Amino acid sequence: MKALTKQEIVPFLQENLKDWTLEKNVITRDFKFKTFVEAFSFMTAIALEAEKLDHHPDWSNSYNKVSITLTNHQAKGITQLDFDLAATIDRIFGK
Repeated sequence: MKALTKQEIVPFLQENLKDWTLEKNVITRDFKFKTFVEAFSFMTAIALEAEKLDHHPDWSNSYNKVSITLTNHQAKGITQLDFDLAATIDRIFGK
């Protein structure tokens, strides 16, 4: 899979993934929940979907906060797979 250019990434984020931020060769987003259990449940739901895509996020959790970074290490940049997983993460967060 080919890494996308900044000219491809920026408009896509602005139109489809407004809460995600481009930082060098990754896209990131922070999430906040009421409790640790809600944050961990969110991560569990993402893990199941990420496994289906065979594309896994870099993330961290501190009590009720989850920070997620997406990139394709093999392509050395952001790919359509990152956009797909980000959209899935947004959908899970919206539930």
